[in-house]
Formats: sequence, C-alpha cells, structure tokens
Amino acid sequence: MKTLIAGIIAMAAIVVASNILVQHTFGSYLTYGAFTYPLSFLVNDIINRLAGVKAARRVVLAGFVVGLVCSFIGTQLHNDYGPLVTLRVALGSGTAFLVGQLLDVTIFDRLRRAEWWRAPLVSTLIGSTIDSVIFFTIAFAASLTFLEPSSDMSWAAVSGPLLGSGPMVPLWVSLALADWGVKFGIAVFGLLPFRLIIAKFSIRVA
Repeated sequence: MKTLIAGIIAMAAIVVASNILVQHTFGSYLTYGAFTYPLSFLVNDIINRLAGVKAARRVVLAGFVVGLVCSFIGTQLHNDYGPLVTLRVALGSGTAFLVGQLLDVTIFDRLRRAEWWRAPLVSTLIGSTIDSVIFFTIAFAASLTFLEPSSDMSWAAVSGPLLGSGPMVPLWVSLALADWGVKFGIAVFGLLPFRLIIAKFSIRVA
C-alpha cells in the first residue's frame, strides 16, 4: 500500500509539473514539460516491478484524473492568444496519456521475466512513441481541425525544414519528433535510476 501511495503521489507531481512547465518553451521545438513528463513512464515501471500490474494501472488512473483536472483549469485560464489549454490539446493529452501509459503497463508485464532492462526499456519506448503520435496528431494535425473549429492551430501546419535542417514538414511534426527524442533519451538513461531504486528495495531484477 505504501508503494502504491508513493507511486500515485509521484505520478500526480509529475503530471502537475509537466502541465505547468509545458507553458514555457525550451529552444525552438521543446518545452520544459518535455523533460519532466517522460519520468511518468519511469514511475509507472518502478511501481509495476515493485507492486505489480494492478497497482501500476491504479497509478495510471490517478495520473489521468490529475491530468483532467489540470486540463480543465487550463481551459479556464487565458493569455493574449486565448485559453492556455484548448479542447484539442486537452483531448490529445488525456488520450495519449491513457493509451501510452496503459500500453507501457501491459508490455512491461509481458516482459517482466526477461532481462532486468528489457521490460522498462521496451515498454517505455513503445508507450512513449504512441503517446507522442497520439498527442501531436490530435492536438495539431490539420486533418483534425473539425475537433475544434474555433481554435486556430494553423501555426502548427506551417511547413518548414524538419528540426531546422531536414525535409519540409508541418511544424507539428518537428515538435513531435523533438519530443520523442527527449523521451527516447530519458528511456535509456532512466534505466540507471530504475535499477538503483529496485535494488534499494531488495527486488531481484537480474
């Protein structure tokens, strides 16, 4: 029970922090939230290893509820361009979180008896990839404008070089690829804290 509560608190803190930090840009294609959100997969995997798949799903559900609250608050706050969180962003964020995290839980559980690193690495890479695809497509793709016709997302469809130097693509594709790149890096480097935390709790992972 203590592990579950700790997981819920950690997941809630990451979700809240990410919703705040996403309002602040880092370079041309990222926000500071891109560096905190991937930690949710690390928390998810640690809980899955320590307390099992059911506990991990409860942590995901708690994070989803916290995310919904954050999105609702964001729709009520406005800046010079409108609400801080549009309906499309809220829908994309919630859907991506739920699908990506639950996929992470399922894949981790399937691989839990493999080498210690395989379950957290493979589940996080697949879950976070699906997360990025779902979020950026729902939130910014021009083909889904019908989801919220009143929200002007035309800026995201403006073509430019991929990440500043590649083929011409809509801006949101560069944003998605940059976001995925951070998730990939954190998935790899997150293996160290995963190993150390599991070892500290005397869980056999080898």
